[in-house]
Amino acid sequence: MNKPLRRVAIFCGLLILALLVRGNWLQYVKANELATDDKNRRVPITRYSIPRGDIIVDGKAITGSVETKGDYKYKRTWKDGPMWAPVTGFSSQAFGSNFLENLEDGILSGTDDRLFFRNTLDMLTGKQREGGSVVTTLSAAAQKAAYDGLKGKKGAAAAIDPTTGKILALVSTPSYDPSKFAGQSKADGAAWNAVQKKNDADDPMLNRALRETYPPGSTFKVVTAAAALENDVVSGIDDKTDTPDPYRLPQSSTDLGNEHGDCENATLRYALEVSCNTVFAKMSDNVGNEKMIDQATKFGFNEKALDTPVRAAESVYPEDNRPQNALDGIGQGSNRATPLQMAMVAAAVANDGKLMKPYMVDSLKTPSLDTLETTEPKVLSQAVSSATAQKLQEMMETVVETGTGKRAQIPGIKVGGKTGTAQHGLNNSEKPYAWFISYAKLADGSSPVAVAVVVEDGAAVREDISGGGLAAPVAKAVMEAVIGNKK
Repeated sequence: MNKPLRRVAIFCGLLILALLVRGNWLQYVKANELATDDKNRRVPITRYSIPRGDIIVDGKAITGSVETKGDYKYKRTWKDGPMWAPVTGFSSQAFGSNFLENLEDGILSGTDDRLFFRNTLDMLTGKQREGGSVVTTLSAAAQKAAYDGLKGKKGAAAAIDPTTGKILALVSTPSYDPSKFAGQSKADGAAWNAVQKKNDADDPMLNRALRETYPPGSTFKVVTAAAALENDVVSGIDDKTDTPDPYRLPQSSTDLGNEHGDCENATLRYALEVSCNTVFAKMSDNVGNEKMIDQATKFGFNEKALDTPVRAAESVYPEDNRPQNALDGIGQGSNRATPLQMAMVAAAVANDGKLMKPYMVDSLKTPSLDTLETTEPKVLSQAVSSATAQKLQEMMETVVETGTGKRAQIPGIKVGGKTGTAQHGLNNSEKPYAWFISYAKLADGSSPVAVAVVVEDGAAVREDISGGGLAAPVAKAVMEAVIGNKK
């Protein structure tokens, strides 16, 4: 072979080799990535070629599927969509999916690798592929109580079983109906556009229970009290504190006052009962920023990856200077929290200091209802000692018995709680957020539920906004719903 032909042959051989390498790279190395890429049209066609498996609450499906025309044979439906959207998310032929509909798509669409053997048998027998089901930890009664209580308001609620971490309710209002844009018609497109933040200032697609952080206001005083007790800044909850009224913030000429009560040298119990700003701001300064951060972190703050499995926004207690740290101690500084986070605070107190990891998926099932996976309760941290937790319980129960949380009282049930009214906006110009955190105890001493509620009620008169007035009744309804299921 002459030299020019040999060069052509070598070049052609290299082209063939490159083609073989590229083909094998795509077929074996990139196969899974390409097969699951939403830009691959076959993926959504496969996803919607069968009725999706269901998301289950209390043994009943809260989702369904209906047959449609076109390449996508079925589309998703929801029962009480606006109520359940913060849990399920949406699944749309045109706009993708989020939350449980996205995270558990493999199970719901029947394409999860763990269903391979069953799918192979179905293919050999000519049976249609089926989706599995996602069994949640949610309580329908608690969810409805929270949703009804927040209807017509902007706000959120989260409820947890303190002993396991199971999420019992997760509500965000205003909400949206995911059924309205589950397809790909012009009407679906219009419904999708209508709920985008640019077209609706209330941002109904924002999951306020998991994804919005707020100044926690006076509900954070529970964390400050915990830090003071754990670090021996105070000796007992009924001992007088050395606290002036008003209290001058450290390194500052600003005096901090109180909205209620006689707070000068108030005991820790009384300070929480009437919500003395001066006592807790001074206490936070005495504890110090580093130890306050440590205590908040034990309650779940500063956790960047809290997956329920839907990821929650990070609640933050930051490094701060002394005056800001004092304000952080009353929930009015740089610290911010999600409603789920504040429910975790109440849950840890109720569970004798042990904080359980919150989760909303109890188990994953095959189409034949065999269990593929079960979530086991997991301890996230020992937030405080059992002795400190019991002192915090005494204080929170006093708040409900004789203090600012009276509207959360439930006859025959021991309730502990803490109100909060969080100022926000430039120079506190905006209407405050109303907070309430609580737990309920049964006669045997067990605590089946801890709740956090926040209300952003722009329609209320400023003077009428309070955690005890707006948020406590919602928390009470949720606790009653859970307790009713336990009887």
